[in-house]
Amino acid sequence: MTLALWPKRGLLPGAGFPRLEARWRGLRASPRERRDFAALCGPPPGEGLPLLLLHTLAFRLQMALLTQPAFPLPIWRVLQVRNRLARRREFSPDATLDLKAEVAASRVLEKGLEVDLRCSASERGDLVWEATNTFYVRGRFGAAVAPSPFAAVPAVDGGEESRWRMASGGGLRFGALSGDYNGIHLSDRYARLLGFARAFAHPQRVLGQCLAHLGGALPSGMLRLDAWLKGPVAYDAEVRLRAARRADETVFALAVPPEERPAIVARLYCGAA
Repeated sequence: MTLALWPKRGLLPGAGFPRLEARWRGLRASPRERRDFAALCGPPPGEGLPLLLLHTLAFRLQMALLTQPAFPLPIWRVLQVRNRLARRREFSPDATLDLKAEVAASRVLEKGLEVDLRCSASERGDLVWEATNTFYVRGRFGAAVAPSPFAAVPAVDGGEESRWRMASGGGLRFGALSGDYNGIHLSDRYARLLGFARAFAHPQRVLGQCLAHLGGALPSGMLRLDAWLKGPVAYDAEVRLRAARRADETVFALAVPPEERPAIVARLYCGAA
């Protein structure tokens, strides 16, 4: 995180985004990390290494890219807006994995810029997991192009599944897992400086709680989780989870009453599609 303090050169209108890459060999989730994740997110459904725990630990490698001096935009202006996670096959909680993260794509929008960071995990050369995180930066960066086809948010027409209250704090403890110590997750005062009402939980933590409250074991084999991060979920907020279940997928939405607009919408899909 100290690299995040390095002055950024900015991205001039029309300039190409640098293609950066980072690797992490020998990632292995420790028992303590698995316990901390379960304590912060709830017991993960199913066996093996939880889908979102790997996403959380691998986020450290993406933080390494976002904070590099060569990354032209300050991390303090960057917000996650979408996640697409895919488990290609199951693997042991004790698996030793090799990770690669890279700037995969960028696109100029009317009022900002989106950057896709792609991360993959392999076990002995076999691809077992991959993710694409899309980040958004507000500003003017040139002529707008077509938005990502993944930007369209699915409708959730199901009933209420659960209500609970987010825990107060825990941002530092989750930051130790993800490497993300952004002040918007730690301090109400800092969050207000950036336009938020108060500090809010990391989105991976909120998604983990959603899966825990949906209940049931995750199916074996190929699995995909797509998530659209539409707004913050503040600490100590009461939240409401709705879900629509089908044969091969569950679409769910988390809202913070009295707001009806979801803060997070996600689709959990069993299979390769």
